[in-house]
Amino acid sequence: MELTRKQESLIRSLYTRHGRRKAGLCVCEGLRAAGELFMRAPELVRFTVATEAAAGELAIPGELHRVPEGKLRELAGTVNSQGILAVAAIPPEPDAAEAPADPFLLAIDRLGDPGNFGTICRTLRAAGLTELWYTKGSVDPYGDKAIRSALGAQFALKLRGFDDLEALRAAAQSYGYPSVWLTDPHGGESCFSAAKLYERSVIVIGGEANGVTPLAGAQRVMIPMPGNYESLNAAQAATIFLFEYVRRTMNTE
Repeated sequence: MELTRKQESLIRSLYTRHGRRKAGLCVCEGLRAAGELFMRAPELVRFTVATEAAAGELAIPGELHRVPEGKLRELAGTVNSQGILAVAAIPPEPDAAEAPADPFLLAIDRLGDPGNFGTICRTLRAAGLTELWYTKGSVDPYGDKAIRSALGAQFALKLRGFDDLEALRAAAQSYGYPSVWLTDPHGGESCFSAAKLYERSVIVIGGEANGVTPLAGAQRVMIPMPGNYESLNAAQAATIFLFEYVRRTMNTE
């Protein structure tokens, strides 16, 4: 099936936040990211553009446009394209009546780096959790860089966005998560000894530039750093918190 000029124009527009918001669509590029989308949420796929070689690598749902490698490179957002991109609907947030199932919630606050965001999504999945909450000012979860970094992991997660931490805390409390822990490189309880850290709580990871927004009544938690270093990046910190939870869970089985 031949790719139309209208479809080409649409693809190019989806590399901008404005274009994604206007169309309600996103671009999922690369074999692993597209494969995750096809497996986890095939109903979201609107059409796929692929080279002959890449088209044979995956079971592609729905409308497929085979194009020469030169055309794919022209449309792709990366210098070294893997030969495939899919246009998909941006998933709706879970209905407010649908309560989270995770034993605790991980949230990011004004985290702007798509690489850190993607790593956190992948680590959440590896730790067996299903939700990621975020505040306004964070990276667009369905931007092309965020999807490539996450290898499409966000299509297997439930993402919920909030205006600020106050709104996020109110929602968490309504679902039965009463306590909020703000990560702080300079003080608070150690993540390795805080007994109630993972008991129906929200752990908030701050953005790269300014850390976590202050929130009255929240508890603070830190990652001990014997080397007296300033801080870890957001993805490193999230990985430590998530796999400390995994360690505790495995030790109680």
